[in-house]
Amino acid sequence: MKKVYVLSALLGLFAGSGLLHAEVDAEAAVRAAVKKMTQGRVEPDTIRPAAAAGLYEVVIGTQIVYVTPDGRYLLNGDLIDVAQHRNISDERRSSLYKAAIDKVGEDSMIVFSPGPGKVKHTVTIFTDIDCPYCRKLHHEIDSYLKEGIEVRYLAFPRAGLGSDSYKKAVSVWCAKDRAAAMTKAKNGEEIEAKSCDNPVQRHMELVRELGVNATPTIFLEDGRRVPGYVPAKRLLKLLEQGKS
Repeated sequence: MKKVYVLSALLGLFAGSGLLHAEVDAEAAVRAAVKKMTQGRVEPDTIRPAAAAGLYEVVIGTQIVYVTPDGRYLLNGDLIDVAQHRNISDERRSSLYKAAIDKVGEDSMIVFSPGPGKVKHTVTIFTDIDCPYCRKLHHEIDSYLKEGIEVRYLAFPRAGLGSDSYKKAVSVWCAKDRAAAMTKAKNGEEIEAKSCDNPVQRHMELVRELGVNATPTIFLEDGRRVPGYVPAKRLLKLLEQGKS
């Protein structure tokens, strides 16, 4: 079972799972509970005490749930620090998103950079060549570069594998000048159909891992997610304020 489907399966099996009450340490009880709830198909990536006493944080891919030390109760929801006005779960998810994106690596992205010494911030954007707001964003690429924002594109052809949008994404990647081909395709111009080893399918796997369901979807340099088109000055403000 792919990790992206783990949480729904875990919650679906929760009601009748017969969770463990063995007299073992808390982490072992939590691990055993998750394993039983998913019929042995899932192994948590990490288990650690949550910020709130009496709960353990369980991470599976980029998904987070909370389980009591005896493995009996599972909480699916965000953990909020009321006193500090912080969404603990959201902060943790952001760090997981960043780690997942970092694994892909910039060498498999199409990058538009302000130039050496001019980069103030970096964002990673899942884009669909045929998406109207993706095109709107790219038509303003010079505005982002002017603000010192480096834009790194990952492909998310929403029509799926083998679609025209997918083929365009592959052709852009396989072009001699990827940035020029991206701009041409975003302008609705014909680009030469090409095929080569490419990361488009890997990008689509990352889409599922991160739970991305729309384009454009922007990830800030600390992993925070910003859905939809955001003008350059507004995006710069989000980056500099450190909050979305």
